Amino acid sequence: MDGGLHAFVFLLLSLASLSLAANADEWRSRSIYQASFRGLLTDRFAVVGDAGAICDTAKGMRCGGSWQGIINHVDYIQQLGFDAVWISPIVANLEGVTKYGQAYHGYWTRDIHSLNLHFGSQDDLKKLSSTLHSRGMYLMVDVVVNHMALVPNQPGADLQSNDDFNYTSLTFPQSSDYHPFCWVKDYTNQTEVEQCWLGDSNVALVDVNTEDPNIVAQMNDWIKSLVQEYGIDGIRIDTVKHVRADFWPGFVDAAGVFSMGEVFLGDVNYVDRYTQVMDSVLDYPGYFALVAAFSSVGGNLTGLVDIATQSQKTYRQGAFMTGSFLENQDNPRFQNMTSDEALVRNAMAYSFVSDGIPILYYGQEQEFNGGNDPSNREALWLSGYQTADKPLVAHVQDLNKARKVAISKNDNFLTTPMTFIPQADASTIAIWKAPMLTLLTNTGASGSATWSISGTFGANEDIVDVLSCTALKLDGSGSLVVASDGGMPRVLMPKSAGLCSQTPSVSQVNGAARSEVKWSMKTVAVAFIASMLAGCL
Repeated sequence: MDGGLHAFVFLLLSLASLSLAANADEWRSRSIYQASFRGLLTDRFAVVGDAGAICDTAKGMRCGGSWQGIINHVDYIQQLGFDAVWISPIVANLEGVTKYGQAYHGYWTRDIHSLNLHFGSQDDLKKLSSTLHSRGMYLMVDVVVNHMALVPNQPGADLQSNDDFNYTSLTFPQSSDYHPFCWVKDYTNQTEVEQCWLGDSNVALVDVNTEDPNIVAQMNDWIKSLVQEYGIDGIRIDTVKHVRADFWPGFVDAAGVFSMGEVFLGDVNYVDRYTQVMDSVLDYPGYFALVAAFSSVGGNLTGLVDIATQSQKTYRQGAFMTGSFLENQDNPRFQNMTSDEALVRNAMAYSFVSDGIPILYYGQEQEFNGGNDPSNREALWLSGYQTADKPLVAHVQDLNKARKVAISKNDNFLTTPMTFIPQADASTIAIWKAPMLTLLTNTGASGSATWSISGTFGANEDIVDVLSCTALKLDGSGSLVVASDGGMPRVLMPKSAGLCSQTPSVSQVNGAARSEVKWSMKTVAVAFIASMLAGCL
């Protein structure tokens, strides 16, 4: 390749990694595959060459997953129906082996200005970004602002002050760059939550002084540069409640893309304050209620309805911009709590049919059932990325298709709150979000349930359960009684939607959903450039 052509290709690669200028409204229609530790765990998603590397989660060591590994399996993510990928933090982390293993997860930040070379090179990350963009997919990157990670001078000792650490390896190398040493013990004391430290005397998460104007300026400059350099479309922000709330508006404004914050608490009123300072939050109140509702037969469905209704009324943008999830790295996988497939399928369905942006933690579709950290951070390559004869893979595909078709059929789908249709059967809930009616139950596989429906579809209308392709018909008054089939959920849509008579491919469904998103000319150029590069290189 001569010098002129090389320069031209370099320019095209740089343009291809540009973000798709994804704002909050453009993220509404997306569904996110969490390939990150705090939602795709880069180290555990894919190794280059699919060598089947052994990965013992109990040891807490790196297993070799990389950005190139993700690139090699974007087809798998897209076949599931997802159009956004959330990856682990990308910056340099604490090196060496600690009492808890290595920083395989990416959350033990050492230097925000350097990449985590265990995951790959700058070119690898830019290629991941451009690969996703060429398919109309978004890239979300996890970021940590609250703290950096250090092993004390005397690990395991009774720490007394900031002087028990050597900060020279960190982005901010002075003791005064961090809040005075104290552990967070009282989570009802907000000052302590924001000013004191997480971690322990073996690996301390030294709390960055985000009141210092110089540090604030550096953080804002860093996130702006990071987004622009690697074509990032959205950021997920770790430990949001541990930083003063008025820090966040300037930070997310500097990022210039969609922001979703982690506020690990089940209190809607507490979480609400952070919906005022960024685009979105992970729906932890909904998560706790969802687990309580479906992790056992006869769980608390009323609590789930109450939390969802409260979120709709309380949050700045209702529940529309919340990240809705059933699993993550901080809690046992749902299939560790129950092996009842009917309960699992009902719980999984909720995130795709409710108001929020659905997020699937990698491996849930492969029936992973790890318990508490680190058991819930399995290597996905050990599954072989199989999609055939995998019931939950098919379930996720059907749910993604149904949601995308619903978006394409109703221009207001993403901005119309779901409503709960009252049911006499306490083991059931019915969720109406036109043109989709979802019927959920926690009776389990051996139980039975019945729903009575009216005021949704039209009189004598033909509808279909898109999860089983069972045909149903409303009576002359627009009413219908539906019985459960082995405790499984039902997602009902008009037969005219075509999901069962001629099920669209994932790419067709993605295309229909993207008609809702107003792509910029830059997006079209990125796709064109990527296709050119595929031929040139």
